[in-house]
Amino acid sequence: MALEILRKLGLSDGEIKIYVTLLNIGRTTLQKINENTSIERRNIYDILNKLIEKGLVNYIQENKRRYFQVSNPNSLKHYVSEQKNDLFSIEEELEKHLPEITAKYNALHYDINGEIYRGKEGIKAVWEDMLNYKEIRWIGSGRYVPKLFPVWFANWNNRRIKKRVMIYNLFRSEFRGKVNSFLLEHIRFLPEEFSGNPCPICVYGNKTVHFVLGSILFAFLIENKETAENYKKYHRYLWEKVAKS
Repeated sequence: MALEILRKLGLSDGEIKIYVTLLNIGRTTLQKINENTSIERRNIYDILNKLIEKGLVNYIQENKRRYFQVSNPNSLKHYVSEQKNDLFSIEEELEKHLPEITAKYNALHYDINGEIYRGKEGIKAVWEDMLNYKEIRWIGSGRYVPKLFPVWFANWNNRRIKKRVMIYNLFRSEFRGKVNSFLLEHIRFLPEEFSGNPCPICVYGNKTVHFVLGSILFAFLIENKETAENYKKYHRYLWEKVAKS
C-alpha cells in the first residue's frame, strides 16, 4: 500500500510499520509483531497504545493473551475528521492569543532580521507569507515553484487572485515564449546575460528572499526596510530600462 498517505496522516515510521504489518498478517500477538518488524518489544507496546488511542488498531483477549488487529479502514477517515475538528478548535484558540503573541514578537523584532527556510514546506511557508502583501516582485524567475508543486500552487494562485495581490515578474530569457501571464501578473524578460542557475530573488513588503530551487530547496529571507527598498529600485530599473515584453 502507499505508505506516503499514512505519513500525511501524521503517523510515525514505527506506527506505519506496525500498522502495515497488522494489515498484512492479520490478527496476531506482540511476539509476532516483534518478529516481523524488528522493533524492540518495549517500543511496540508504546506504539500499539498510540495506534489504539487513534482508533486505528484494536485487540481482543483470548486465553489471557492479547491479539492485535487493524480496525475497520473507515477508522482512517474518522481519524482524519477528528484531526480536522482538533485543528479547527486550535485555530479558534490561536485567534484569541494571536494579538498577544504578535505584540511580543513586534516588541522584540529587530530592524534587520534573517531567516533560513529549507525543503518543500520551508519554500511553501515563504510563499504563504507573500499573500500578506499587496505586491510581489521577482528577478530571474522561471515558474520553478509551479512546476515543483502544481496542485499546491494552483490553490495558492487562486487565493492570491482573490486577495488581488499583484505580481511583477522578471523572467530569465530562456522562458520567452514558454510562459503566459496569470491574472494580476505582469511579465517581462531579462537578457541572456542574466540567465544561470534557478536562484531567483523575490521582494515583497520589507522582505527580500534569495531562493535556491535546484537539487536542494533553500530560501534566505532578509527582513529590512532599506534592503527591500534597494532591491525594489533595482527591480524597477531592470523593468523599465533592461527587460523586454
